[in-house]
Amino acid sequence: MSEPEEDFETMFEASVQARRIEKGQTIEGTIVAIGEEVALVDVGGKSEATIDVDELKDDSGKLEVSNGDRIRAVVISTAGELRLSRRLALGAATVQQLEDAFRAGLAIEGKVERAVKGGFEVRIARQRAFCPISQIDIVRDVDPAQYEGRVYQFRIVEFKDSRNVVVSRRALLEDAQRASAAAVRASIVEGAILTGRVASVREFGAFIDLGGGVQGLLHVSEMGWSRVSDSLQVVKPGDEITVKVLRVDADKQKISLGLKQLMADPWLKVGDTYVAGQLRSGRITRVADFGAFVELEPGIEGLIPLSESGVARDGDVKKAFQIGNAIDVVILDVDPGARRIRLSVTAVQKMREADEVREYTERADVPSSEGFGSLGDKLRDALKPRPK
Repeated sequence: MSEPEEDFETMFEASVQARRIEKGQTIEGTIVAIGEEVALVDVGGKSEATIDVDELKDDSGKLEVSNGDRIRAVVISTAGELRLSRRLALGAATVQQLEDAFRAGLAIEGKVERAVKGGFEVRIARQRAFCPISQIDIVRDVDPAQYEGRVYQFRIVEFKDSRNVVVSRRALLEDAQRASAAAVRASIVEGAILTGRVASVREFGAFIDLGGGVQGLLHVSEMGWSRVSDSLQVVKPGDEITVKVLRVDADKQKISLGLKQLMADPWLKVGDTYVAGQLRSGRITRVADFGAFVELEPGIEGLIPLSESGVARDGDVKKAFQIGNAIDVVILDVDPGARRIRLSVTAVQKMREADEVREYTERADVPSSEGFGSLGDKLRDALKPRPK
């Protein structure tokens, strides 16, 4: 009884394997017979696959294999029978095989030789193909030079003859995205930390490809604790980046991402390092009608209200405070919980005047016995006519 059961299990497994074989798949098999034009390959199914004998010969026409040898090949057809191509798997396709790959929609391997006007020259085996710049990647605005010399999988999207072959890498990437879209969306929940790739950069932020064709927006205000004036200073198209999911709006299909949330929060140490009465230096980051904002350190900003700016109510605040200029301020009060620091410019002058008075008082207290005399003596000496 064990033998029939074992035979049944073997047949069943072979049947399952046969059903799993799809067009475009690279598989391994064993050569079981070689005819004049066609060879039979055992790939584990109910019947053997076929492959042209020419595919098993070298450039001189000599057979490279014999019965019992295992080979790797690409499935180019499942209609009626399994047809294989070894040269497609080896990257040595003929013009006819490229046409077959075009009609079957198979992925083929190609090397990006160089960037040309409007796209790239791609070498596929012995043939030359053209890939439009919009079809090299899903990510846009990437330096074309980074693709040169690299080997990728492409799909032939146009085929007229050996001199007119157009390929697309983007088509394959989009297929892969769609296949993984459901799993990616399931992983995108508020608070999740994900790794993605920068798809494009705009003034207001960057769109991050999270996989499966799903993109989220990393707003410029979420790129760092310090104010970011140019998104390109932080990220560039094609960069791999780890972000935190801040909000997910399923109805509007919007995902908000953050980068600064993965960095140390500088406000956590504000209570220990900033106290009222301190004189600090900073840089003006923005100006409003009600006052000016000053960056005291990366991520820590304070406000100089109009009443502490030294500018008259009818004065021009934006003229008095130029963005980017350095400035000295005095801290009036600190509220770490509300992330607020109130600053003063007028208090700086008052503090300096107080220091000058204190220094003068300390000088005036110097005893006359030290030989310097009183202030009156010094004035009298200064007014005496000098001898000619």
